[in-house]
Amino acid sequence: MLILLCAAVLPVLILLFAIYKADKINKEPIGKLIIVFICGALTVVPASLLEMVLSQFEPSGALLGGLYKGFCVAGFSEELFKLLALFLLVWNSRHFDEYFDGIVYAVYVSMGFACVENIMYVFSGESYGASMATAATRAILSVPGHFLFAVMMGYYLGLAKFAANRRKRYLLYALLVPIFFHGTFDALLMVPEGMDEGGMKWIVTSALFIVFIVFDIKMWKRGVRRIRHLQQLSADQSSESYRNAFEGFKWNF
Repeated sequence: MLILLCAAVLPVLILLFAIYKADKINKEPIGKLIIVFICGALTVVPASLLEMVLSQFEPSGALLGGLYKGFCVAGFSEELFKLLALFLLVWNSRHFDEYFDGIVYAVYVSMGFACVENIMYVFSGESYGASMATAATRAILSVPGHFLFAVMMGYYLGLAKFAANRRKRYLLYALLVPIFFHGTFDALLMVPEGMDEGGMKWIVTSALFIVFIVFDIKMWKRGVRRIRHLQQLSADQSSESYRNAFEGFKWNF
């Protein structure tokens, strides 16, 4: 059981450490990050309840069903409550004082969610081998997926915080962009699940898996660019604050 727990949690911890190290200017308080992580874990409850309700309206057919489950059930429900948690926890916090903080806090919320979800999936395996296979698959795909959805959300949240004239637009993007990536990610895997067995299912599954790999690579590239962009904006922001403080010091002197 301990090995399974470690297999479920370790990918989350690695990504949390990576984004913490990437915050180079003014690191967020550990206590605040722990609270954000825990609250992210708690969003599993309302998200799951909403998913249960929305699942009642799932359309028939592999294509429509897969798209609906990917975008409306999983993507919308999970990203909505992650963003609500962020808005309630950190939007007005004095610690949210630079662009890159948006990504840091979004990742901690999302990894809290992913941690609970990962544990649930891993421990629901029918055997030890099945559980370890689930842990390995999710460590490669699902957990990094949640990380990248969070990067997209945090990117626009960071822009919204410091761009009053475009705040509403960026906040809308902070919801819609992660839903798009989350929905596409899930739908490419869910559509084949709803197909009847046969040669066509194998062809469609293979084709969509290739599309999924390409999409995942492009999502990683976009995520890295978003991280670097906000790192640079935070560095410029810090330099500007230093210059302003220095000018004020010279004037007072």
